[in-house]
Amino acid sequence: MSRPAFESPAAEAATPASLHRVVIIGGGAGGLELAARLGDSAGREGLADVVLVDSALTHLWKPLLHEVAAGTLDHQETEVDYLQQARRHHFRFHLGSMAGLDRAARQVWLEPLIDEEGEEIAPRRALDYDTLVISVGSIVNDFGTPGVREHALALNTPADARRFHRRLLAACARSELQSGGPVEIVIVGGGATGVELAAELSESVAEIASYGARLQQLPQAVRLRIVEAGPRLLAAMPEHVAQTVHEDLRRAGVDVLTAQRVKEVAPDHVRLGDGSRLPAEITVWAAGIQAPPVLAQTDGLERNKLGQLVVRTTLQTTLDDAVFALGDCASCVPAPGAAPVPPRAQAAQQEARLLASSLERHLRGEPLQPFAFKDKGALVSLGRRNAVGRVIGQMTGRGFTFEGLLARLTYWGLQRQHMAALHGTARTVLATVGGWLTGRSQPRVKLH
Repeated sequence: MSRPAFESPAAEAATPASLHRVVIIGGGAGGLELAARLGDSAGREGLADVVLVDSALTHLWKPLLHEVAAGTLDHQETEVDYLQQARRHHFRFHLGSMAGLDRAARQVWLEPLIDEEGEEIAPRRALDYDTLVISVGSIVNDFGTPGVREHALALNTPADARRFHRRLLAACARSELQSGGPVEIVIVGGGATGVELAAELSESVAEIASYGARLQQLPQAVRLRIVEAGPRLLAAMPEHVAQTVHEDLRRAGVDVLTAQRVKEVAPDHVRLGDGSRLPAEITVWAAGIQAPPVLAQTDGLERNKLGQLVVRTTLQTTLDDAVFALGDCASCVPAPGAAPVPPRAQAAQQEARLLASSLERHLRGEPLQPFAFKDKGALVSLGRRNAVGRVIGQMTGRGFTFEGLLARLTYWGLQRQHMAALHGTARTVLATVGGWLTGRSQPRVKLH
Protein backbone atom coordinates (compact mmCIF):
# COMPACT_ATOMS: atom_id res chain seq x y z
CA MET A 1 0.00 0.00 0.00
CA SER A 2 1.32 3.45 -0.92
CA ARG A 3 2.38 5.85 1.80
CA PRO A 4 0.78 9.28 1.09
CA ALA A 5 1.90 12.64 2.44
CA PHE A 6 0.57 14.36 5.55
CA GLU A 7 -0.43 11.24 7.44
CA SER A 8 -1.56 11.43 11.02
CA PRO A 9 0.89 10.43 13.77
CA ALA A 10 -0.91 7.13 14.19
CA ALA A 11 0.36 6.13 10.74
CA GLU A 12 3.97 6.21 11.88
CA ALA A 13 3.69 2.70 13.22
CA ALA A 14 3.64 0.00 10.58
CA THR A 15 0.15 -1.19 9.70
CA PRO A 16 -0.17 -5.00 9.50
CA ALA A 17 -0.83 -6.02 5.89
CA SER A 18 -3.52 -8.46 7.07
CA LEU A 19 -5.75 -5.71 8.44
CA HIS A 20 -8.89 -4.90 6.49
CA ARG A 21 -8.38 -1.45 4.93
CA VAL A 22 -11.37 0.89 5.26
CA VAL A 23 -10.87 4.18 3.39
CA ILE A 24 -13.35 7.02 3.94
CA ILE A 25 -13.29 9.86 1.39
CA GLY A 26 -14.64 13.10 2.86
CA GLY A 27 -14.58 14.38 6.43
CA GLY A 28 -17.96 16.09 6.66
CA ALA A 29 -20.61 15.45 9.31
CA GLY A 30 -21.07 11.86 8.14
CA GLY A 31 -17.54 10.96 7.11
CA LEU A 32 -15.81 12.24 10.23
CA GLU A 33 -18.34 10.68 12.61
CA LEU A 34 -17.99 7.36 10.77
CA ALA A 35 -14.19 7.49 11.05
CA ALA A 36 -14.38 8.33 14.75
CA ARG A 37 -16.93 5.63 15.58
CA LEU A 38 -15.32 2.94 13.44
CA GLY A 39 -11.89 3.88 14.74
CA ASP A 40 -13.05 3.59 18.34
CA SER A 41 -14.41 0.10 17.66
CA ALA A 42 -12.74 -1.73 14.76
CA GLY A 43 -9.61 0.42 14.78
CA ARG A 44 -9.03 0.12 18.51
CA GLU A 45 -9.73 -3.63 18.49
CA GLY A 46 -7.35 -4.30 15.60
CA LEU A 47 -10.06 -5.41 13.17
CA ALA A 48 -9.38 -2.75 10.56
CA ASP A 49 -7.03 0.00 9.43
CA VAL A 50 -9.36 3.01 9.17
CA VAL A 51 -8.20 5.91 6.96
CA LEU A 52 -9.97 9.25 6.50
CA VAL A 53 -9.12 11.40 3.46
CA ASP A 54 -10.05 15.07 3.16
CA SER A 55 -8.76 18.05 1.18
CA ALA A 56 -8.60 20.27 4.30
CA LEU A 57 -6.81 19.88 7.62
CA THR A 58 -9.84 20.92 9.69
CA HIS A 59 -13.57 20.18 9.80
CA LEU A 60 -16.42 22.65 10.30
CA TRP A 61 -20.03 21.55 10.74
CA LYS A 62 -21.66 22.66 7.48
CA PRO A 63 -24.86 24.15 9.02
CA LEU A 64 -22.61 26.82 10.60
CA LEU A 65 -21.28 28.17 7.29
CA HIS A 66 -23.80 31.01 7.14
CA GLU A 67 -22.59 32.27 10.52
CA VAL A 68 -18.96 32.24 9.36
CA ALA A 69 -20.01 34.10 6.21
CA ALA A 70 -21.85 36.76 8.20
CA GLY A 71 -18.94 37.11 10.62
CA THR A 72 -20.96 36.16 13.69
CA LEU A 73 -18.91 33.01 14.22
CA ASP A 74 -15.12 32.73 14.26
CA HIS A 75 -14.44 29.52 12.35
CA GLN A 76 -11.25 28.90 14.35
CA GLU A 77 -13.30 28.49 17.52
CA THR A 78 -15.42 25.66 16.09
CA GLU A 79 -13.15 23.92 13.59
CA VAL A 80 -12.02 20.40 14.44
CA ASP A 81 -8.48 19.28 13.65
CA TYR A 82 -8.47 16.01 11.70
CA LEU A 83 -5.03 14.99 12.93
CA GLN A 84 -6.11 15.42 16.53
CA GLN A 85 -9.26 13.39 15.87
CA ALA A 86 -7.19 10.67 14.22
CA ARG A 87 -4.98 10.32 17.29
CA ARG A 88 -7.96 10.35 19.67
CA HIS A 89 -10.15 7.91 17.74
CA HIS A 90 -7.61 5.39 16.39
CA PHE A 91 -7.82 6.13 12.68
CA ARG A 92 -5.35 7.60 10.20
CA PHE A 93 -5.74 10.85 8.27
CA HIS A 94 -4.52 11.62 4.75
CA LEU A 95 -4.61 15.10 3.24
CA GLY A 96 -5.94 14.86 -0.30
CA SER A 97 -8.97 14.78 -2.58
CA MET A 98 -10.32 12.01 -4.78
CA ALA A 99 -9.35 12.11 -8.46
CA GLY A 100 -10.73 8.77 -9.61
CA LEU A 101 -11.37 5.13 -8.82
CA ASP A 102 -10.00 1.81 -10.07
CA ARG A 103 -12.48 -0.75 -8.78
CA ALA A 104 -10.71 -3.76 -10.26
CA ALA A 105 -7.47 -2.92 -8.44
CA ARG A 106 -9.39 -1.58 -5.41
CA GLN A 107 -7.51 1.68 -5.49
CA VAL A 108 -8.76 5.24 -5.07
CA TRP A 109 -6.63 7.86 -6.80
CA LEU A 110 -5.86 11.16 -5.08
CA GLU A 111 -5.14 14.50 -6.73
CA PRO A 112 -1.62 15.95 -6.45
CA LEU A 113 -1.05 18.11 -3.37
CA ILE A 114 -0.28 21.70 -4.36
CA ASP A 115 0.82 24.41 -1.89
CA GLU A 116 -0.22 28.08 -1.91
CA GLU A 117 2.72 28.96 -4.17
CA GLY A 118 1.65 26.44 -6.78
CA GLU A 119 4.45 24.00 -5.94
CA GLU A 120 3.69 20.28 -5.93
CA ILE A 121 4.04 18.72 -2.50
CA ALA A 122 3.01 15.20 -3.47
CA PRO A 123 2.17 13.69 -6.89
CA ARG A 124 -1.04 12.01 -7.97
CA ARG A 125 -1.10 8.78 -6.01
CA ALA A 126 -3.14 5.67 -5.30
CA LEU A 127 -4.51 4.50 -1.97
CA ASP A 128 -5.42 0.82 -1.60
CA TYR A 129 -8.67 -0.22 0.05
CA ASP A 130 -10.71 -3.31 0.90
CA THR A 131 -13.79 -1.25 1.75
CA LEU A 132 -14.30 2.25 0.38
CA VAL A 133 -16.80 4.77 1.76
CA ILE A 134 -17.47 7.89 -0.33
CA SER A 135 -18.82 10.85 1.65
CA VAL A 136 -17.89 13.90 -0.41
CA GLY A 137 -21.05 15.93 0.25
CA SER A 138 -22.66 18.16 -2.35
CA ILE A 139 -22.19 21.44 -4.17
CA VAL A 140 -24.73 23.99 -5.38
CA ASN A 141 -26.55 23.35 -8.64
CA ASP A 142 -26.35 26.30 -11.04
CA PHE A 143 -28.79 24.65 -13.50
CA GLY A 144 -26.63 25.96 -16.33
CA THR A 145 -27.53 29.57 -15.56
CA PRO A 146 -25.17 31.95 -17.40
CA GLY A 147 -22.71 33.84 -15.21
CA VAL A 148 -23.16 31.83 -12.00
CA ARG A 149 -19.73 30.19 -12.04
CA GLU A 150 -17.98 33.43 -12.95
CA HIS A 151 -19.81 35.95 -10.77
CA ALA A 152 -21.69 34.23 -7.92
CA LEU A 153 -20.42 32.89 -4.62
CA ALA A 154 -21.51 29.62 -3.03
CA LEU A 155 -21.35 28.33 0.53
CA ASN A 156 -20.09 24.81 -0.06
CA THR A 157 -17.02 24.97 2.20
CA PRO A 158 -15.50 27.03 5.05
CA ALA A 159 -13.21 28.61 2.45
CA ASP A 160 -16.31 29.79 0.56
CA ALA A 161 -17.77 31.29 3.74
CA ARG A 162 -14.54 33.13 4.54
CA ARG A 163 -14.36 34.42 0.95
CA PHE A 164 -17.88 35.81 1.24
CA HIS A 165 -17.06 37.52 4.53
CA ARG A 166 -14.02 39.21 3.03
CA ARG A 167 -16.14 40.39 0.11
CA LEU A 168 -18.77 41.72 2.51
CA LEU A 169 -16.25 43.72 4.53
CA ALA A 170 -14.67 45.10 1.35
CA ALA A 171 -18.07 46.15 -0.01
CA CYS A 172 -18.94 47.88 3.27
CA ALA A 173 -15.60 49.72 3.26
CA ARG A 174 -16.14 50.77 -0.35
CA SER A 175 -19.59 52.09 0.51
CA GLU A 176 -18.26 53.99 3.51
CA LEU A 177 -15.35 55.57 1.63
CA GLN A 178 -16.74 56.00 -1.87
CA SER A 179 -20.38 55.52 -2.83
CA GLY A 180 -22.14 56.27 0.44
CA GLY A 181 -25.02 54.02 -0.64
CA PRO A 182 -26.17 50.64 0.67
CA VAL A 183 -24.35 47.45 -0.24
CA GLU A 184 -26.51 45.41 -2.63
CA ILE A 185 -26.62 41.66 -1.94
CA VAL A 186 -28.78 39.15 -3.81
CA ILE A 187 -29.24 35.62 -2.48
CA VAL A 188 -30.60 33.18 -5.06
CA GLY A 189 -32.50 30.34 -3.43
CA GLY A 190 -35.07 30.39 -0.65
CA GLY A 191 -34.13 27.13 1.02
CA ALA A 192 -32.51 26.80 4.43
CA THR A 193 -29.10 28.09 3.30
CA GLY A 194 -30.47 31.25 1.68
CA VAL A 195 -32.88 32.01 4.51
CA GLU A 196 -30.33 31.47 7.26
CA LEU A 197 -27.71 33.59 5.51
CA ALA A 198 -30.19 36.45 4.98
CA ALA A 199 -31.32 36.37 8.60
CA GLU A 200 -27.77 36.27 9.93
CA LEU A 201 -26.66 39.11 7.64
CA SER A 202 -29.60 41.30 8.64
CA GLU A 203 -28.16 41.29 12.17
CA SER A 204 -24.42 41.36 11.47
CA VAL A 205 -24.47 44.25 8.98
CA ALA A 206 -25.98 46.53 11.60
CA GLU A 207 -22.93 45.84 13.77
CA ILE A 208 -20.57 46.42 10.83
CA ALA A 209 -22.33 49.67 9.90
CA SER A 210 -22.00 51.00 13.44
CA TYR A 211 -18.25 51.33 12.90
CA GLY A 212 -18.68 53.69 9.94
CA ALA A 213 -19.70 57.35 10.01
CA ARG A 214 -21.66 57.23 6.75
CA LEU A 215 -22.96 53.66 6.84
CA GLN A 216 -24.61 54.04 10.23
CA GLN A 217 -26.61 57.00 8.95
CA LEU A 218 -28.24 54.96 6.17
CA PRO A 219 -31.72 53.49 6.73
CA GLN A 220 -30.24 50.23 5.42
CA ALA A 221 -26.48 49.76 5.29
CA VAL A 222 -26.99 46.60 3.25
CA ARG A 223 -29.97 45.89 1.01
CA LEU A 224 -30.70 42.16 1.09
CA ARG A 225 -32.86 40.35 -1.43
CA ILE A 226 -33.80 36.67 -1.65
CA VAL A 227 -34.92 35.40 -5.05
CA GLU A 228 -36.84 32.11 -5.03
CA ALA A 229 -38.13 30.34 -8.15
CA GLY A 230 -40.90 28.55 -6.26
CA PRO A 231 -44.09 30.07 -4.88
CA ARG A 232 -42.71 30.36 -1.33
CA LEU A 233 -39.67 29.99 0.86
CA LEU A 234 -38.62 26.71 2.49
CA ALA A 235 -40.49 24.35 0.19
CA ALA A 236 -39.49 21.35 2.34
CA MET A 237 -41.24 22.73 5.43
CA PRO A 238 -44.95 23.28 6.15
CA GLU A 239 -46.49 26.37 4.57
CA HIS A 240 -47.30 28.06 7.88
CA VAL A 241 -43.63 27.74 8.90
CA ALA A 242 -42.54 29.29 5.62
CA GLN A 243 -45.00 32.15 6.14
CA THR A 244 -43.65 32.78 9.63
CA VAL A 245 -40.11 32.94 8.24
CA HIS A 246 -41.21 35.22 5.41
CA GLU A 247 -42.74 37.71 7.85
CA ASP A 248 -39.69 37.56 10.12
CA LEU A 249 -37.38 38.37 7.22
CA ARG A 250 -39.63 41.17 6.03
CA ARG A 251 -39.55 42.77 9.47
CA ALA A 252 -35.74 42.50 9.38
CA GLY A 253 -35.69 44.49 6.15
CA VAL A 254 -35.07 41.61 3.74
CA ASP A 255 -36.88 41.78 0.39
CA VAL A 256 -38.26 38.37 -0.62
CA LEU A 257 -39.10 37.77 -4.28
CA THR A 258 -40.90 34.48 -4.92
CA ALA A 259 -41.96 32.87 -8.23
CA GLN A 260 -38.96 34.55 -9.90
CA ARG A 261 -36.32 32.71 -11.88
CA VAL A 262 -32.82 34.06 -12.37
CA LYS A 263 -31.83 34.07 -16.04
CA GLU A 264 -28.32 35.51 -15.71
CA VAL A 265 -25.78 36.62 -13.12
CA ALA A 266 -23.57 39.55 -14.13
CA PRO A 267 -20.71 41.22 -12.22
CA ASP A 268 -22.98 43.98 -10.89
CA HIS A 269 -26.55 42.70 -11.27
CA VAL A 270 -28.89 39.72 -11.50
CA ARG A 271 -31.33 39.48 -14.41
CA LEU A 272 -34.71 37.89 -13.70
CA GLY A 273 -37.01 35.98 -16.01
CA ASP A 274 -39.31 38.98 -16.47
CA GLY A 275 -36.37 41.00 -17.78
CA SER A 276 -35.92 43.15 -14.66
CA ARG A 277 -32.51 43.63 -13.08
CA LEU A 278 -31.51 43.63 -9.44
CA PRO A 279 -28.29 45.50 -8.59
CA ALA A 280 -25.85 43.15 -6.87
CA GLU A 281 -22.35 43.85 -5.60
CA ILE A 282 -22.40 40.32 -4.16
CA THR A 283 -24.50 37.45 -5.47
CA VAL A 284 -24.82 34.23 -3.47
CA TRP A 285 -26.09 31.13 -5.28
CA ALA A 286 -27.95 28.77 -2.94
CA ALA A 287 -30.51 27.27 -5.32
CA GLY A 288 -30.44 23.50 -5.14
CA ILE A 289 -27.65 20.95 -4.83
CA GLN A 290 -25.89 18.37 -6.94
CA ALA A 291 -23.11 15.86 -6.40
CA PRO A 292 -19.49 16.95 -6.93
CA PRO A 293 -18.20 16.37 -10.49
CA VAL A 294 -15.55 13.92 -9.24
CA LEU A 295 -18.25 11.24 -8.88
CA ALA A 296 -18.23 10.98 -12.66
CA GLN A 297 -14.77 9.41 -12.21
CA THR A 298 -15.95 6.44 -10.12
CA ASP A 299 -15.29 3.73 -12.71
CA GLY A 300 -18.85 3.26 -13.94
CA LEU A 301 -20.77 3.27 -10.65
CA GLU A 302 -24.47 4.03 -11.07
CA ARG A 303 -25.45 7.69 -10.60
CA ASN A 304 -28.75 9.54 -10.75
CA LYS A 305 -29.56 12.75 -12.65
CA LEU A 306 -28.04 14.88 -9.86
CA GLY A 307 -24.79 12.94 -10.09
CA GLN A 308 -25.34 11.16 -6.75
CA LEU A 309 -24.18 7.56 -6.32
CA VAL A 310 -27.16 5.21 -6.20
CA VAL A 311 -26.95 2.94 -3.14
CA ARG A 312 -28.96 0.08 -1.68
CA THR A 313 -30.43 0.10 1.83
CA THR A 314 -27.10 -1.29 3.08
CA LEU A 315 -25.52 1.91 1.65
CA GLN A 316 -23.51 -0.23 -0.80
CA THR A 317 -23.36 1.05 -4.36
CA THR A 318 -25.49 -0.96 -6.77
CA LEU A 319 -22.56 -2.25 -8.86
CA ASP A 320 -19.85 -2.85 -6.24
CA ASP A 321 -20.33 -4.38 -2.79
CA ALA A 322 -16.97 -3.01 -1.62
CA VAL A 323 -17.91 0.63 -2.28
CA PHE A 324 -20.34 2.46 0.02
CA ALA A 325 -21.65 6.02 -0.10
CA LEU A 326 -23.42 8.20 2.46
CA GLY A 327 -24.63 11.74 2.96
CA ASP A 328 -25.50 14.26 0.25
CA CYS A 329 -23.47 12.45 -2.43
CA ALA A 330 -25.59 9.29 -2.10
CA SER A 331 -29.13 8.52 -3.24
CA CYS A 332 -30.76 5.98 -0.94
CA VAL A 333 -34.41 4.88 -1.19
CA PRO A 334 -35.01 3.14 2.16
CA ALA A 335 -38.13 1.25 1.03
CA PRO A 336 -39.93 0.55 -2.27
CA GLY A 337 -42.02 3.56 -3.25
CA ALA A 338 -40.50 5.75 -0.51
CA ALA A 339 -38.87 9.11 -1.12
CA PRO A 340 -35.06 9.22 -1.22
CA VAL A 341 -33.31 10.10 2.03
CA PRO A 342 -33.12 13.94 2.13
CA PRO A 343 -29.74 15.69 1.88
CA ARG A 344 -29.54 16.86 5.49
CA ALA A 345 -26.87 16.68 8.16
CA GLN A 346 -29.11 14.52 10.36
CA ALA A 347 -29.41 11.95 7.55
CA ALA A 348 -25.63 11.80 7.07
CA GLN A 349 -25.10 11.37 10.80
CA GLN A 350 -27.69 8.60 11.02
CA GLU A 351 -26.08 6.82 8.07
CA ALA A 352 -22.65 7.17 9.70
CA ARG A 353 -23.91 5.64 12.95
CA LEU A 354 -25.55 2.76 11.07
CA LEU A 355 -22.52 2.13 8.87
CA ALA A 356 -20.08 2.17 11.80
CA SER A 357 -22.06 -0.58 13.47
CA SER A 358 -22.76 -2.40 10.24
CA LEU A 359 -19.14 -2.47 9.04
CA GLU A 360 -17.92 -3.70 12.41
CA ARG A 361 -20.45 -6.55 12.20
CA HIS A 362 -19.32 -7.23 8.62
CA LEU A 363 -15.68 -7.51 9.72
CA ARG A 364 -16.79 -10.15 12.21
CA GLY A 365 -18.51 -12.14 9.44
CA GLU A 366 -22.02 -10.93 10.26
CA PRO A 367 -24.48 -9.52 7.67
CA LEU A 368 -24.82 -5.80 6.92
CA GLN A 369 -27.73 -3.88 8.41
CA PRO A 370 -30.29 -1.93 6.33
CA PHE A 371 -30.68 1.82 6.78
CA ALA A 372 -33.99 3.34 7.84
CA PHE A 373 -34.12 7.14 8.00
CA LYS A 374 -35.81 8.63 11.07
CA ASP A 375 -36.92 12.15 10.25
CA LYS A 376 -36.59 14.21 13.40
CA GLY A 377 -37.81 17.38 11.72
CA ALA A 378 -35.97 20.48 10.61
CA LEU A 379 -34.76 23.71 12.18
CA VAL A 380 -33.97 27.01 10.48
CA SER A 381 -31.86 29.66 12.23
CA LEU A 382 -33.21 33.21 12.02
CA GLY A 383 -30.31 34.99 13.65
CA ARG A 384 -28.52 34.75 16.95
CA ARG A 385 -31.64 34.81 19.11
CA ASN A 386 -34.35 33.21 17.01
CA ALA A 387 -35.13 30.10 15.03
CA VAL A 388 -38.15 28.19 13.79
CA GLY A 389 -38.58 24.50 13.27
CA ARG A 390 -40.71 21.41 13.14
CA VAL A 391 -39.96 18.40 15.33
CA ILE A 392 -41.40 14.97 14.63
CA GLY A 393 -42.10 12.67 17.56
CA GLN A 394 -40.43 9.30 17.07
CA MET A 395 -43.19 7.42 18.92
CA THR A 396 -46.24 9.09 17.38
CA GLY A 397 -44.84 10.26 14.05
CA ARG A 398 -46.69 13.55 14.53
CA GLY A 399 -44.94 16.87 14.18
CA PHE A 400 -45.25 20.16 15.99
CA THR A 401 -43.86 23.58 15.19
CA PHE A 402 -42.08 25.87 17.61
CA GLU A 403 -40.06 29.06 17.35
CA GLY A 404 -38.24 31.70 19.36
CA LEU A 405 -35.72 31.04 22.10
CA LEU A 406 -36.63 27.37 22.52
CA ALA A 407 -36.08 26.71 18.82
CA ARG A 408 -32.80 28.63 18.90
CA LEU A 409 -31.57 26.61 21.88
CA THR A 410 -32.54 23.40 20.08
CA TYR A 411 -30.64 24.52 16.99
CA TRP A 412 -27.62 25.37 19.17
CA GLY A 413 -27.88 21.96 20.83
CA LEU A 414 -27.64 20.07 17.53
CA GLN A 415 -24.15 21.37 16.93
CA ARG A 416 -23.16 20.48 20.49
CA GLN A 417 -24.37 16.93 19.87
CA HIS A 418 -22.08 16.74 16.85
CA MET A 419 -19.18 18.05 18.95
CA ALA A 420 -19.92 15.53 21.69
CA ALA A 421 -19.72 12.67 19.16
CA LEU A 422 -16.17 13.81 18.33
CA HIS A 423 -14.83 15.20 21.61
CA GLY A 424 -16.93 13.53 24.28
CA THR A 425 -19.41 15.23 26.61
CA ALA A 426 -16.90 16.60 29.14
CA ARG A 427 -14.66 18.27 26.54
CA THR A 428 -17.72 19.69 24.75
CA VAL A 429 -19.03 21.27 27.96
CA LEU A 430 -15.63 22.78 28.75
CA ALA A 431 -15.22 24.09 25.18
CA THR A 432 -18.70 25.63 25.30
CA VAL A 433 -18.05 27.41 28.58
CA GLY A 434 -14.63 28.58 27.40
CA GLY A 435 -16.09 29.89 24.15
CA TRP A 436 -18.79 31.79 26.03
CA LEU A 437 -16.25 33.40 28.37
CA THR A 438 -13.85 34.48 25.62
CA GLY A 439 -16.73 35.68 23.48
CA ARG A 440 -17.77 38.16 26.16
CA SER A 441 -14.58 40.17 25.56
CA GLN A 442 -14.63 40.15 21.74
CA PRO A 443 -16.68 42.00 19.09
CA ARG A 444 -19.93 40.21 18.29
CA VAL A 445 -19.11 40.35 14.59
CA LYS A 446 -15.73 39.40 13.15
CA LEU A 447 -14.26 42.47 11.40
CA HIS A 448 -11.26 40.91 9.64
